[in-house]
Amino acid sequence: MELNSEIPTLPPRDAATVVMLRDGTQGLEVFLVKRHGLSDVLGGAYVFPGGKLDTADCDAAHHAHFDRDAALLHAALGESGTDQATACGLFVAALRETFEESGVLFASGTGTGTSTAAAAPDFHARLAAQQLRLHTSAVQPWTRWITPLMPSVTNKRFDTRFFIAAMPEGQLAAHDNVEATESAWLQPRTALQQYWDREIELAPPQIMSLAQLSRHATVASALTEAASRPPPVIMPEAFNQDGERVICYPGDAQHSVRARAMPGPSRLFWRNKRFEAEGGFDALFA
Repeated sequence: MELNSEIPTLPPRDAATVVMLRDGTQGLEVFLVKRHGLSDVLGGAYVFPGGKLDTADCDAAHHAHFDRDAALLHAALGESGTDQATACGLFVAALRETFEESGVLFASGTGTGTSTAAAAPDFHARLAAQQLRLHTSAVQPWTRWITPLMPSVTNKRFDTRFFIAAMPEGQLAAHDNVEATESAWLQPRTALQQYWDREIELAPPQIMSLAQLSRHATVASALTEAASRPPPVIMPEAFNQDGERVICYPGDAQHSVRARAMPGPSRLFWRNKRFEAEGGFDALFA
């Protein structure tokens, strides 16, 4: 991963990602996929399954497949400035991208729980063909990340809604070997340790999200925390200081938003060709 200095001219694109969790023998684990090295967005980095909102995701015909009323989904997202069609589409996008990139289907109906993404038909066609019931209630809005005006890892901007969910029973998560080439279940601190040891690459939103998840011992704890408040809006602000690129977060003295949005360090520094917290590895958990 290289530092980016190109200023984008287009507005951020709506996107959704799902942070899938499970209770492992040593504690909470999170599912990560390694993006294909030739990807134009975070190529080679480990991320949570997700991607851009497609026009088809917002089709009102999908509402018949929801396990909750569309108005409830709109309210759950917690965005008064987002219309109901887009809000519902973001839930669909989250479930679709998770299915396409990991083979995990948050739905009930014919054939669920056994198919893999590689062998499955188009997600939208599958909904109608198998009359699936989408488990929108299984994915809890968690955080909202908006790429800063001065990006540091990509020249594209996204308005990404991070959802959090427990891994469905009876299914297996695996990378699709197309957009993602590797995958792993890791404890959040272990993933960050591997990043620190240069075994894997992570972008700032994943670094900060894993640091936040490391404060939870169980899936239930993480889901309870997410349900206890509206998803915070996290729009990092990047600047250069003493020859270093710095990304600061809400609550930092340099950020325009004074209230903190999440635990962990309030800024990351581009050092040693990666992003680090002031004070090193342990500062991520302070």
